[in-house]
This record gives sequence, C-alpha cells and structure tokens, in this order.
Amino acid sequence: MQDLRINTEMPLGVIRQLRPSDLPKFREHLLRLDVESRRDRFNGPSNDAFVAAYADRAFRAGTTVIGYVEGDEVLGAAELHEIEGEGEPTGEIAFSVEQVLQHRGIGSKLFQRLIWHAHALGYTQLRVTTHPQNQAMKRLASRFNARLRFEGGETVGLIELEPVAEIFAPQVMPQPQPLAA
Repeated sequence: MQDLRINTEMPLGVIRQLRPSDLPKFREHLLRLDVESRRDRFNGPSNDAFVAAYADRAFRAGTTVIGYVEGDEVLGAAELHEIEGEGEPTGEIAFSVEQVLQHRGIGSKLFQRLIWHAHALGYTQLRVTTHPQNQAMKRLASRFNARLRFEGGETVGLIELEPVAEIFAPQVMPQPQPLAA
C-alpha cells in the first residue's frame, strides 16, 4: 500500500519544459494520480484509457507541457492549451501534482513557469477551469490574480497578462534550478 503521509522535505527536482520524448513519462505521471487528484485535474472521474489518450493528444496538439521532474520521473505538470476563436490570444491552463508532493510549492513554481511561457508566446489572458470543490486550485489561481466566477457548474478563472514588452526587457530565460534552496 502506498504511503500517503505528507513529506515536508523540500523538493529536489527541476521545473522544465517537457520534450516530445517525455510523453511516456508525462502519461505515467497522469496515470499515477490518485482518484482525487485525477478528478481535480480532469474536472471529474476519468479512466486509464481516457487519461492515456489525453496525454497522447496533448503532445500532438501543440500543447505546452511544463513538468516537475525528479530523476527520470515527471511528478507534476502544467499545461497550456491555446483556445482558438477568442478575441484576445487566450490559453487554457491545467495542473497536476502527485499527492505525496502536494502542498510543497511545486504547483506555484509550475504556475510561474507557465505564465512566463504564456508571455513568451504572446498570450494576453489565461483561463483555468475547475470543479467548485477544488479549493487548492482556486487558492493557487487567486495567488496569480485570477478573477474567479461560478459558471455552468464549474469555477472559471481568468488571468489578464501584462503586455510582454513591460515584462521582458531584456529577455532572459531563467535556468532550471533545483527547488531546494
């Protein structure tokens, strides 16, 4: 049986963009999510076949996937999907962190990196959607100035991004660093 006690040690991995060759590790991460974490990530119940097909589609559809990687495993991920047809360049974002690593700042680090990447791609707003009981995601989105509202049975947040010119002058890509400081 898996030990689900909260580990308070600082994470030792790195946050980095996942490459296409990381697809199997990303898929394995999503499949390892416990029932509650999987429900939070996919806004409802999802079986293994759905999750595996979703991971495959994410890499084929041009989704940006940022991962928290320890050793040779992806243990957390943040995704940026383009929403076509919006008046403004808009991305939809989603997050997952394996239960034993939750509440250790990994979600915040993933969120920061994903916002940086969204800026670099020229997005002006980001949308996050979650079920109303996902308090952790609502708190995290609020920390990044998401305006949250209840819509169609879900909590929807919108984050307005500052213009790129005001953020990146000059542009310097931060180097991946271990989370332990």
